Amino acid sequence: MSDAGLTEGATGESAASPFCHMQSAHCESGVMAAMLSNHGLPLSEPMAFGLANALSFAYIPLIKLSGMPLIAYRMPPRWIIKKLQRRIGLRMRFQTFSDPAKGMERLDQLLDQGRLVGLQTSVYWLPYFPDEMRFHFNAHNLLVVGRAGDQYQISDPVFEQTVICHRKDLQKARFAKGALAAKGMLYFPEHVPESIDYAKVIPSAIRANAKIMARAPLPIIGARGIRYLGKNLRKVAADPRKGQRYLPLYLSHIVRMQEEIGTGGAGFRFIYAAFLNEAANHLEQNLLQEASAQMTAAGDEWRRFALIASKMARGRAPMDVDELAGILNACADAELAVWELLKGI
Repeated sequence: MSDAGLTEGATGESAASPFCHMQSAHCESGVMAAMLSNHGLPLSEPMAFGLANALSFAYIPLIKLSGMPLIAYRMPPRWIIKKLQRRIGLRMRFQTFSDPAKGMERLDQLLDQGRLVGLQTSVYWLPYFPDEMRFHFNAHNLLVVGRAGDQYQISDPVFEQTVICHRKDLQKARFAKGALAAKGMLYFPEHVPESIDYAKVIPSAIRANAKIMARAPLPIIGARGIRYLGKNLRKVAADPRKGQRYLPLYLSHIVRMQEEIGTGGAGFRFIYAAFLNEAANHLEQNLLQEASAQMTAAGDEWRRFALIASKMARGRAPMDVDELAGILNACADAELAVWELLKGI
C-alpha cells in the first residue's frame, strides 16, 4: 500500500490485485469465500459454508457465555477453514503467537509481501463496530488486505465496504483473553486449487452434514439437541430455584445466540439453503432445490421461535414454555425432513 494512507472502502493491493470486497452473512465462511475468490478460485459464501458441512446445533452447558450455556448453530470456529482444506485440496498456513509484538510484526511482513491475511479476533476491541454490536466474542474472522504505517485496511464480511483499524486496536482484538482466545492467530493460503470437482465434493459434504444433524450420538447435538433445548426450557420453568426469575433472562440469551451472535440459527439455515440451491445448479438435481426450499422453511420456523420467545422474555406475551418447546420440535422435524430427502443424493 502507498504511504499516502488508506481510506475506508478503498481497493487494497493483494495477491490478487485489485482486491474485491465481499459482504457476507457470516464471518468465517465470508472470509474464506473472499480469500479464495481473490486468489482466482471463485467461491460463494453459501458454497464455502456447505462444502465445509458447517451446519449444526449444539446445547453445551459446560461452556458458559455470561453465565448461560453455549447454544451453537454451526460447527466450532476454524471448522470451515479446516474442512475446506480437506475437501477441495486447499492448503492453509496457521500461526499463533505468545508475544503480541511478534504477532503484529509477522502480520506486517505478510502484508508487505502482498498477501491477504485472515485473522481471528475479538469483536469487542474492533472500534469500527457500533457500540451496540461490540461484545466479548473471540472468534470473529476478518481479512486484512493492506496497510499504511499503523493503519490497516480490513475486509470485514459484516460491512458493506472495507474499513480502517489502527494497529493498537487490531493488536488488542487479536490477543484478547478469555474463551476461544485466538492468541493472535493468522492464516493465509499456501496453495489454492485451480478448480473444484463439485460432482464429487457436494455429495460428500451433504452426507457429512447429515451425520451431524440426523445421526449424532449425543442427545445435545443435531436435531436431538434441538428437542433437548425444548425439554430444558420445561425443566427450567419447573425449577423453584429459578422459575420465573431466571426464565426471561434465559430466553433472552437463547434469542441472542440465535439472532445476533455468529449470524444466528435461522441465518445459518438460510445460508445452507442457498448452498443447496447452488448445488442443484452444479449437479442438475431438482431434489436439491426441493431440499433448499424445505431448509428455508426450517429457518422461518426458527425465526418464529425467536419472535415469540423474545415477546415472552420482555413480558409482552404470556410465558408458555410448552408453546416454545413445541416450536423447537417443529424445527427439529423440519430439519430432519431435509436430511431424509437428501438421502437421494
